[in-house]
Amino acid sequence: MAGFNEWHGLGNVGRDAELRYTAAGLAVASFSLACTKSWKDRGGAKKERTEWVQCVAFDRLAEVAGQYVRKGRQLFVTGELQTRDWVDDAGVKHYKTEIRVGSFQLLGRKEDGGRPADPPLDEYDVGELGPPLDLDKGEV
Repeated sequence: MAGFNEWHGLGNVGRDAELRYTAAGLAVASFSLACTKSWKDRGGAKKERTEWVQCVAFDRLAEVAGQYVRKGRQLFVTGELQTRDWVDDAGVKHYKTEIRVGSFQLLGRKEDGGRPADPPLDEYDVGELGPPLDLDKGEV
C-alpha cells in the first residue's frame, strides 16, 4: 500500500529564517511557524490554541526563505512531515519532527492582516538571488 505524506499550514513566522550552508555547500534555512486555531466553547467564550511548527527548506528555496521569511510575516507552507534522530555527545538520543518545506507563499504581515502591496522591484534587496520568484509557479 502506498503512503501519503503531505502537510499544509497557514501561520505567522515566529522567528526570521536562519540561513546556513552545509560543508558540501547546500543551503539550509530553518524557521518556526505559529499555526493558531480559534473557536468558541459551549458557553460562547473564545478559545485559541497555537501549535508551533518547525520548518526546514533546502537549496534555492532555502536562499529565498533566508531573504524573505521574517518574524511576524504570514506564510502558507506546504511540505512533508519528517522526523530526524541523533545521539548527542553524552550518548542521549534526540528526535526532532519538522516540516521539510516543498513550497511557501508570502501572504502578509501579522500586523496588517493581509498581503501588502508589492513594492517596486528596485526596492527589493535581491543581492545575488535575483528578482523575487513566483513560488506558485514552481520557480525554485
